[in-house]
Amino acid sequence: MISNNHYNKNLKEFARELRSASVSKAEKRIWKALLSKEQLGERFLRQRSIDNFIVDFFCPKLGLIIEIDGISHLNKGDYDFYREEKLKSFGFTLIRFKKGEVMSPPFIPPQGGKHMVSIDY
Repeated sequence: MISNNHYNKNLKEFARELRSASVSKAEKRIWKALLSKEQLGERFLRQRSIDNFIVDFFCPKLGLIIEIDGISHLNKGDYDFYREEKLKSFGFTLIRFKKGEVMSPPFIPPQGGKHMVSIDY
């Protein structure tokens, strides 16, 4: 993997706009409950540009991408598959959650990591 993780500076402003203007409730929830301020022991970035894509969350150290799929993904199966395969070709691991999975109490990420977290309301 290259040192800048395929960062695309041409998407910097668009990513910034996404971080501030169009963040879904599910993205806000998982960010506040799990990923902000290294709560899991690793640094995550929100709305990170990688190649020609902007991913919801990215952990550079782990090469981990977390995506939250809302209703905008219902008719994008082919594009999502292409995007996922392209990101995997860079050596990244991608985990997808549906918005409903994140918003339904309690949200418990799949096992396999060193942390298990339940978000209570």
